[in-house]
Amino acid sequence: QVHLVESGGGSVQPGGSLRLSCVASGIYFRAYDMGWYRQAPGLQRELVASITRDGVATYADSVKGRFTISRDNAQHTVYVQMNSLKPEDTTVYYCNARHTGTGFWGQGTQVTVSS
Repeated sequence: QVHLVESGGGSVQPGGSLRLSCVASGIYFRAYDMGWYRQAPGLQRELVASITRDGVATYADSVKGRFTISRDNAQHTVYVQMNSLKPEDTTVYYCNARHTGTGFWGQGTQVTVSS
């Protein structure tokens, strides 16, 4: 059974930082492309950052220069370091694992940026 468990969400002031973690089990982690998505109420889920199994990272324009995605294959974990957080970054963040058309989602972790 596949599980993706996110952690690290919380509340922070504008300009602050958070690091989200996603631990995967039940998959051959190093074969999967991993990503972080977010979804605000009433809007579509959008890609925040992704990292291929080869370590190539891509970012949404809205987070470039502020977020950094990384992975630790030995720990079956993908991270996203989020710096210079803005109120518009407030929403639920989801971890995704993708491999040849098969995808899995975590349950999400809430990030709130507010003064």
